[in-house]
Amino acid sequence: MSATDDALAEMVERLEGLAEELTDMAIDALRRATSGDPDSAEAGEAIALERRIVRARRAIEKAASVLAPTRAGFDEGP
Repeated sequence: MSATDDALAEMVERLEGLAEELTDMAIDALRRATSGDPDSAEAGEAIALERRIVRARRAIEKAASVLAPTRAGFDEGP
């Protein structure tokens, strides 16, 4: 494994850690949204925040999958 491969593997691990942190934040936002009046402005803001966090998490997961080493030398292409 080359130094570049090692650096990419480390980056993938870091991205996966960030995705886990974002998952925790999304869960916290959902808890806030469901803890009070579901029609309140606070609940609406918490749901909107959760959606933004989930979109960011998906983008990070996609980046991690793009950078992860491919199986059996097959490349997914450009």
